[in-house]
Order: sequence, then structure tokens, then C-alpha cells
Amino acid sequence: MPLSEEEQRQFEQLERALAAEDPKFVSAMRGTNVRLYYKRRAVLAGAGFVLGIAVLMTGAILPNTIIGVIGFVMMVACLYIAALSMKRISNAGESDDIPPPPPTKRHRTKHDSSGTFMERMEDRWRRRRDEDL
Repeated sequence: MPLSEEEQRQFEQLERALAAEDPKFVSAMRGTNVRLYYKRRAVLAGAGFVLGIAVLMTGAILPNTIIGVIGFVMMVACLYIAALSMKRISNAGESDDIPPPPPTKRHRTKHDSSGTFMERMEDRWRRRRDEDL
């Protein structure tokens, strides 16, 4: 729903007041790109994953189990952060204003039944028995 002229004018006044009050904040907000942020986060998580492998191998070479466990936990945490970031990168391109497509209707065949589980199983049994005859 678009803003009315009065709301648009008030919004522009708020923007100008904010720009006059805190220009650093306004410039920082204009330069924010969500996809770039999550991409950077995913790359850093990948680097952390590689570092976790190095720590895990160090723990395996040295007779110290705790270092290996720390490396493994680092790997799992970085993998989780990278997966979330990649999911958010793919969702950042989608707009909330566009509704999802309607579900497609399944065409029913003559063998489909809308009964309970047992009724459907009995129908299958009857069809198989009739096909064998």
C-alpha cells in the first residue's frame, strides 16, 4: 500500500532531520547491503572452518584431546553459521510483497480414495486382486 502525500511528506521531513542530526549514521545505513553482509559472514565462516580443521589436526597430532574437541566444535559452529548465511543470502533476493504461488491442485484418478488409511489399503488390495484375475 503506497503512502499518502501527507505521510510521504512527513517521512521526508524525518529523513532530513535524521540526516542533519547524525550524518554518519545515515551514510552507514545507505551503504548497508544485506546480501554483501551475509556473503562476507559466510566467507569468514569458511575461513573459520579451515582454521577448525587445522586445530583438529593439531589436537590429533599432539596427545591433547581437548584441542581436537575445540577444533571440532569450531568446525561445526562455522558450518552452522555458513549455512545460515547462505540461506539468508538466498532469501534476501525474495521480496515479502510478492505472495507465494498458489498450491497446484492434484488431479484425482479413478483409483484415488479419500477415506481413512485402512479404507485406502483395502481399495489397493481389491484392485490388485482384481488385476490378477
